[in-house]
Parts: sequence; structure tokens; C-alpha cells
Amino acid sequence: MKKVFITGITGQDGSYLAELLLQKGYKVYGFVRRVALEDEQHRLQRILNILDRIELIPGSIESYPSIYKAISSVRPDEVYHLAAQSFVSYSFEDEFSTLQSNISGTHYILAAVKDIVPHARFYFAGSSEMFGKVNTVPQNENTPFHPRSAYGISKVAGFDLTRNYREAYNLFACSGILYNHESPRRGFEFVTRKITSHVAMIKLGIISKLELGNLEARRDWGHAKDYVMAMWLMLQQDTPADFIICRGENHSVLEFCEKAFSYVGLNYKDYLVINPKFYRPAEVEILLGDYSKAKNILGWNPTISFEELVVEMVEKDLEYNSKKIQQFYPVQDQKARVR
Repeated sequence: MKKVFITGITGQDGSYLAELLLQKGYKVYGFVRRVALEDEQHRLQRILNILDRIELIPGSIESYPSIYKAISSVRPDEVYHLAAQSFVSYSFEDEFSTLQSNISGTHYILAAVKDIVPHARFYFAGSSEMFGKVNTVPQNENTPFHPRSAYGISKVAGFDLTRNYREAYNLFACSGILYNHESPRRGFEFVTRKITSHVAMIKLGIISKLELGNLEARRDWGHAKDYVMAMWLMLQQDTPADFIICRGENHSVLEFCEKAFSYVGLNYKDYLVINPKFYRPAEVEILLGDYSKAKNILGWNPTISFEELVVEMVEKDLEYNSKKIQQFYPVQDQKARVR
């Protein structure tokens, strides 16, 4: 049985990846902060359904000794490094911790893999934010990077570290340059989940408005469940390489709003408020990828459409918030709120 070591297993991507690898017969080990083990219902909510089938190892990606000890105990066949401070807006507020955590964490894990399990296959979670201020649309694997945030800069550094370990130490090390990928498991701080959760709460009468920043920013959105399959495929190849993973189509934040509100029979214009505080200091206006390389070499294609993604997220948030109403309001109040 192959063993896999996943950092960031409690996140959106980590939870979907763990489920996929369990289906494929792997023994799954997840690297988590110790505090997560003390608050399972909240911090481990995305993996509660598989908690009895995986093994969690406490530690920190900011601590080389804990990473070294964890990888030594597991001696994995595959390593997926997904953990990061990944909320772009927060990286403007605290550049130091974003750079420290994301760059050093990647370096520590690569160094440990090289020393302990040099035969293991390694995946680094890159990001389309590495492209930033693009000079080519769409972007491919040869497009120059011009990151516009500490997060993007940290991912470029991780990408270069991964490539360097591949070239200098002959590690099977790959980077996936993943474009925005969402799901009902997305954190509430991200704009897509903020939209769908607020749409659900507005529909249910819990709140009355949605505040956003730049509505014209355009992204290449896909579903996280599709994208973790691409991660796994990268590590099954004969030769390590880097791949762009995306849908190859473009939508604005405004379009996302329109789709979400329309699904519940509402007009976004009646509820949407522009708040300048949600603008980034340096905006990334448009990201659109070309996944031809992944299609040709990995045989990968996205299966879930933009519309299906939005609908699934809204439906799950309606379900989630309906349960909250049932917990906190009498039955007669519920009827009044959704009338």
C-alpha cells in the first residue's frame, strides 16, 4: 500500500485530495497543527467524514524539526504540500508571516524529502497569482511571473525552490499552477464563498446586503474536486514537470454575483454594495489559463462547469444557513423570515 503525506489536509484541497487517495487505496497521513486536534468539530470539519480512515500527525510547517520528524515516521511514497497562508488580501496586512510561512515551509519540506525519502514524489501547490500583472492572455507554462502580492511572491519562491530541487538533486518534484478553484468547502473569507453565503443569508432573510470591492476582476474559476485529480496525475507520470490547471474560460466577480443571485430569484442590484475597503492595494485584473499541456500529457480535463460550481455552492450555503435558522429561531419565526 502506497503512503501519502499531505500538508494542508484540513483545507478545501486537502480534504478532496485525501478522499481521492483513499479511493485509490493509499494510506493517508495528514500534517496538522496541534491545535486542530483539540478542536475537531471546527478545525477538522472538512475531514470529519474520513477521520477514522486517515492518520493525523501534529506539527508546524514553520518548524523544520517537526517536519523532519513527521516525514521520518511516515516515509511516504508521495508528498503533497498544500499548506499555506493562501488568503491574498491578508497577505497585504501581514506580509512577514505570509512570506515566512509559505517560503520556509516549502523549503523545509523539500529539504526533509531530499534527506529522508529522495525516492518520494513531491507536489507543490503553485497559484495563478504568480502571474499577477500579466502581459499575455491566456497564460501558459512559459508566461513570465509578475506577482502583485506577498502571497504571489511566496508562491513564485516555492515554485523556484521546487524546480531547483528537481534540477539540483534529481527529485521527482512538480508544481501545479492552479487557477482559482472553489467548492462548498471554500473558506468564508474568499470572495466566491462570501458571495454564495451572503446570497443564501439574504434569501433566508438573515441579512440584507453584500459588500464587495472590485467587481471587474476576472478569474478562471474551476471546481477543487477536478483540480485535485490533476495533482495526483502529475505524480503518476514518468518524468516530473510543471502544469497549469484551469478551465480556460473567464468570468468577472460581477458575473459570479449575477449567477448566484439569479439562482435564488433575486436581482443583485438590490443588495450589492461597493465598499472601497475591499479593494487590493495592487489588483490583479485578469487571469486566464491555457491547460493544453495538462490535457495533452496528463489526459486531464475539467468536468464541472462554472454554472454548476456556482449553483452547488449556493445550494450548500442555503442548506447550511437553513440549519442555523432551525437551531436559533422558533418554527413560526422561520416562516416569517423567508416569506
